[in-house]
Amino acid sequence: MTTRAPRRRTETRRRLLDAALEVFAEEGFGRSTVEQVCERAGYTRGAFYSNFASLDELFLAMWEQRSAAMIDALRAAFEEAGTDEVADVRAAVELLLPAIPVDEAWYRVSAEFTAHALRNPSLKRMVTDREDTIVEALMPCLEGLLSRAGRTVPDRAALGQALIAVHDGTTGQCLLEPDDPVVWRRRTELAVHVVTAYTRSVQ
Repeated sequence: MTTRAPRRRTETRRRLLDAALEVFAEEGFGRSTVEQVCERAGYTRGAFYSNFASLDELFLAMWEQRSAAMIDALRAAFEEAGTDEVADVRAAVELLLPAIPVDEAWYRVSAEFTAHALRNPSLKRMVTDREDTIVEALMPCLEGLLSRAGRTVPDRAALGQALIAVHDGTTGQCLLEPDDPVVWRRRTELAVHVVTAYTRSVQ
């Protein structure tokens, strides 16, 4: 009985999160309602409010879930590289960049939520804290690869912010022109330039 209840709760949260992403992507975060999410997930409002206090809280849980998946993918890419030497910054970027998803539905929803958070000081702080947490989790993988390429990171916070800006900006461009290989190559080139600019040679 005690085992089944947590499993049921986990499944309820999963279905609500999956439904919310679909609803937010279709309707827009600002126009979505709890009722729409519940209808898509097949649950009542009671089920929603036993798991989340608001759509804001649900979105932050969704972001945490997706961030954890991305971090796991980056760590897996890092582990696959083993202890082999990394030739240069480009090799490090080309190893890790494919593990960062370019997802149209998530891009639309997260961009709308960021705009929403800018109007709410407490949410703005939460978004900033979440980005800082992601950077802190990702940086050891990047630093580990860069050290094999003979590079060191003097200011990890600055590099983290720069890489978030690269990802957010180039994701929009790639989604607007998904079949243009030049746009995707420029994403890689920009990441290489930024990492090079924010690191130093250890020699």
